Amino acid sequence: MHIHKLEKYWLVFGIILLGVFLTVLGISAFAAGNQPASDADLIDPAKVHQTAPFDKPGLHKIDDNEYELVMVAQAFTFTPGNVEIPKGAKVTFLVTSPDVVHGFQLTGTPVNMMVVPGHINSLTYTFDEAGEFLILCNEYCGTGHHMMSTKIKVVD
Repeated sequence: MHIHKLEKYWLVFGIILLGVFLTVLGISAFAAGNQPASDADLIDPAKVHQTAPFDKPGLHKIDDNEYELVMVAQAFTFTPGNVEIPKGAKVTFLVTSPDVVHGFQLTGTPVNMMVVPGHINSLTYTFDEAGEFLILCNEYCGTGHHMMSTKIKVVD
């Protein structure tokens, strides 16, 4: 098989560009410390309700206008249920599941997590506007999946 000289140059050029791209990507991902959001904190799914902070789910005040919302997603429900948060509050969500994979989507916001049993997911969001925000399970989790929701009410 005969390959023209110009085709060989373009092949070599393409392979070099691919190598440069992968090198830059590798340096960016590993050396610069850029990482995807992590749920690397693990707990025993069978002991979620006995493990802090999930033994006392709910909204906990950390500082002025800063809160931590600890939630457990399980069997077609979120614990705690409806939550009331003051406007302008910075909320860190801590979510896990003891049973199956669930979703955690706060509609109208960029808050969206996959809740895997035994993995502790965390994400921080600031509520700048008052209103009601619906939390939905967006991962099919069984026959009662369509009923799995709760609300966050942001008040002035």
